[in-house]
Amino acid sequence: MYNVQTVRKDFPILSREINGKPLVYLDNGASAQKPQAVIDAVTQAYTMEYANVHRGLHTLSTIATEKYEAVRGKLAKFLNAASEDHIVMNSGTTESINLIAYGWAMPRFEPGDEIVLSVMEHHANIVPWHFLRERQGVVLKWVDIDANGDLDPQKVLDAIGPKTRLVAVTHLSNVLGTVVDVKAITEGAHAKGVPVLVDGSQAAVHMPVDVQDIGCDFYAVTGHKLYGPSGSGGIYIRPERQAEMRPFIGGGDMIREVHKDAVTWADPPMKFEAGTPGIVQQIGLGVALEYMMALGMDNIAAHEHHLRDYARARLDGLNWLNVQGQSATKAAVFSFTLNGAAHAHDISTILDKRGIAVRAGQHCAGPLMEHLGVDATCRASFGLYNTVEEVDALVSGLELCHELLS
Repeated sequence: MYNVQTVRKDFPILSREINGKPLVYLDNGASAQKPQAVIDAVTQAYTMEYANVHRGLHTLSTIATEKYEAVRGKLAKFLNAASEDHIVMNSGTTESINLIAYGWAMPRFEPGDEIVLSVMEHHANIVPWHFLRERQGVVLKWVDIDANGDLDPQKVLDAIGPKTRLVAVTHLSNVLGTVVDVKAITEGAHAKGVPVLVDGSQAAVHMPVDVQDIGCDFYAVTGHKLYGPSGSGGIYIRPERQAEMRPFIGGGDMIREVHKDAVTWADPPMKFEAGTPGIVQQIGLGVALEYMMALGMDNIAAHEHHLRDYARARLDGLNWLNVQGQSATKAAVFSFTLNGAAHAHDISTILDKRGIAVRAGQHCAGPLMEHLGVDATCRASFGLYNTVEEVDALVSGLELCHELLS
């Protein structure tokens, strides 16, 4: 049985106070806190086991290489990839999507070719495609969400035309918490011969992910949202897509031989991993993935669904609060504004005085903010260690905001 109080004991930062109040950390959508097991693994790697990986024959290099490379298998298991060779490790989703933009799309796309995006994409799944728009004349086609914040898979499929070369969509909105039916999108897009990239940064931390079941061509995740270190992460790439890709970054590790007049590449996935990697960061990510899998992704999802339903009920009782996105299947992510002129930054500042950490701003989702007709929102995003008591603390803090800012 999932015991959130036991889980909380694994996260030392949750015992501290902020401004004389117990920390209520509701900024998990930006970056999650780290369990002691991850902190210990990082400390151990730096203090007793650090060396560069690959090709070193001495003991420390062997230990570091074995621990680092084991993470590839852990990522494959976490995402249910058919092989660890389908996993490219890197610094996270931003690098992953840029890898696909530069390594797969850029050499294949021509002026007038289209990429279909949803309006609620994170900038990490927008800006790399703008590079192709600016530099190669690629056309970006946008699909809107409905009044509840849901993305209709059929509308995505209807946007696919004869020149569409890629569909790139989020699995879970970082602003609205909306869960997207990426399996239906993938099946429909593949029926039209169009590959699909999924930004899994938010989804992978909240629910089980099975890339074989989804069937997508690319699925990117980032470690610091998965209770691991920043600078860690990776991307699942179907082998047939790997075969179509050229290297994005050149350097050590991604080559087989280098001569004065020629170079040959290593086989995937090493072909796409140049230079000294984030060794310790990835080792920490591996421990974080083991921690989550030990808790059980279904158990984590059930706990967060309970938080979501409780928070939805409490927040809906505040008739002066505007919650953006009312999808029936959303995750425990709530973006909101107050009636009147109260700015999101003011709300966040008042909540911080009560020890409550939320995010304020556009959340790297400019097109979505334009679609919603707001300049900024506050966002409370829940994780595996949050409690219903913290929902109550948030509501109490918002009531104070309403009193002070109305």
